[in-house]
Amino acid sequence: MNLANKLTFFRLILAPVFFIIYLLPNFIPSWFIHGTGWTIPVLWFIFIVCEVTDLLDGIAARKLNVISDFGKLFDPFADTLMQITCFLCFVIDGIFPAPLFLLVVYREFGILFIRNLMLKKGITMAARLGGKIKTVAYIVAGCAALLTVSLQRLSLFEFLLPYFKTGTVVIFFISVIISIVSFIDYLIIYRKAGSGEAQ
Repeated sequence: MNLANKLTFFRLILAPVFFIIYLLPNFIPSWFIHGTGWTIPVLWFIFIVCEVTDLLDGIAARKLNVISDFGKLFDPFADTLMQITCFLCFVIDGIFPAPLFLLVVYREFGILFIRNLMLKKGITMAARLGGKIKTVAYIVAGCAALLTVSLQRLSLFEFLLPYFKTGTVVIFFISVIISIVSFIDYLIIYRKAGSGEAQ
């Protein structure tokens, strides 16, 4: 476990922590905690730390020259776990439409399947440009959703909340389209690698 992989692992741990903090107010009696506003700074902190460590682990791997096949797979795995965890929270709150979330899950399982097929051919498929653009789109969608949650839990600008929710759905829709396009790109690479004949 080099520094880059440790940063990735830290992000992996933060995913369930985000989930627990997000849903904690639903399971703790109201007399024990007052309101849900306290969760907002904590959730933003976790979200930002995850994105920063995602940036830093790549920099560390290149700077320390510790790029490995394990890291190439571990990094996108941690990204996916965090993204799906956040998105599931937003689905529960009715901010992210379930059908779009299902497309994201199908896409990520599809990529996992392709990576395994590539490994059978002795090829480690790292994140491609399309995958990185997809990640940026997911981050933007996550920020929009978390901003909507913030306004909702803090009871701020409530008259604007419907517009924020609509805008967030549009951003999620665009990010899902980008993710599907990037999945097609992975399929093309899979075929070019000669894995199309794999059983």
